[in-house]
Amino acid sequence: MTNVVVVGSQWGDEGKGKIVDWLSERADVVVRFQGGHNAGHTLVIDGVSYKLSLLPSGVVRPGKLSVIGNGVVFDPHAFIAEVERLAGQGVSVSPDNLKIAENTALILSLHRELDGFREDAASASGTKIGTTRRGIGPAYEDKVGRRAIRAMDLANMESLSGKVERLLTHHNAVRRGLGHPEVPHEAVMNELSSVAEKILPYVDRVWKILDEARRAGKRILFEGAQGTMLDIDHGTYPFVTSSNTVAGQAATGSGLGPGAVGYVLGITKAYTTRVGEGPFPTEQTGEVGNFLGTRGHEFGTVTGRKRRCGWFDAVLVRQAVVANGMNGIALTKLDVLDGLDEIKVCTAYRLDGEIIDYLPASQGAQARLEPVYETLEGWQETTQGARTWNDLPAQAVKYVRHIEELIGAPVAILSTSPEREDAILVTDPFQD
Repeated sequence: MTNVVVVGSQWGDEGKGKIVDWLSERADVVVRFQGGHNAGHTLVIDGVSYKLSLLPSGVVRPGKLSVIGNGVVFDPHAFIAEVERLAGQGVSVSPDNLKIAENTALILSLHRELDGFREDAASASGTKIGTTRRGIGPAYEDKVGRRAIRAMDLANMESLSGKVERLLTHHNAVRRGLGHPEVPHEAVMNELSSVAEKILPYVDRVWKILDEARRAGKRILFEGAQGTMLDIDHGTYPFVTSSNTVAGQAATGSGLGPGAVGYVLGITKAYTTRVGEGPFPTEQTGEVGNFLGTRGHEFGTVTGRKRRCGWFDAVLVRQAVVANGMNGIALTKLDVLDGLDEIKVCTAYRLDGEIIDYLPASQGAQARLEPVYETLEGWQETTQGARTWNDLPAQAVKYVRHIEELIGAPVAILSTSPEREDAILVTDPFQD
């Protein structure tokens, strides 16, 4: 038995919700370790859809402990709204089944405002990043700048006043520079006072709780958000999120050491999508892109934005396998490719006339990449709902096997529809 880390191997939106839900049913503890409410999972349980942004997937299942780790940036308002929304669906979230790390940095209204101010200014100059405007980046900046307000600070309003003053020294200077009014000290104190009573009951020493669970032999599922190519270090910088999205962050963002990380499962879509700005070597803007977007229902869970679509990029995923130390992948949305006469797979790039087998770190080089494709025969039969290899068309099996060869990692789980039971289990990550 081992603990499992789930991460996306592309630009997010790989279909983590279904896989995480299946794994969370078998886990004892589910941990969010990075990101914030800019990420989204859609879980479908007994025909009911649950849309989660900040909360770990374990909250929708009775008897599971869910944890928001210190690597997350935490918006109290988004949290309260999400808890209330789930309550309307009959899901109870309480301090009995959810813990928030005491050293988790908070997202405040001023962070969301600054995110929007900057994106508007960047949009006017043609340099926008494409953020969700939810304050994620500014909150991480304050954390690294050692001026963040953390969950534990809500317990002492007297000492909190000085911390708010330090925070506003920075933010008001930035706001003046952008031509926006300053934030009054009292406004921030009132905001924090208004949420403290609802947040503090959940705040705890998460690292200790997780250590005790691990020693007791509990199964821990570390639930990542976004995808590897949105990692602040390893992604398509600067068109990335503001946290480390790779598997190594599961240790840092939860308070457990690297030894707690067992099987690393990379969620991988059978084609490629991306939301927002940034390079996308295999993007298809014509008939193929429309086909994939329509068949795959490619709209963001959080933003509702239409996703850009393209062919499978084996170069990206192969690099993600290395960066995360992936033991295997969960290949999702294979059924979207049903009916195509031919399917292309990117196996290398052409950069300034040279063939390369990696994603360069340079923004300029990434913008000049040209995909080198292999063309594979498609299939007309359906793969939707397949639960054994024998249920798959021969060409679909060849496609999956070829992807395994190209990325250097085996398929542990093959998903063939949004329904949680429609999957082929090759390797049980918890038993690897």
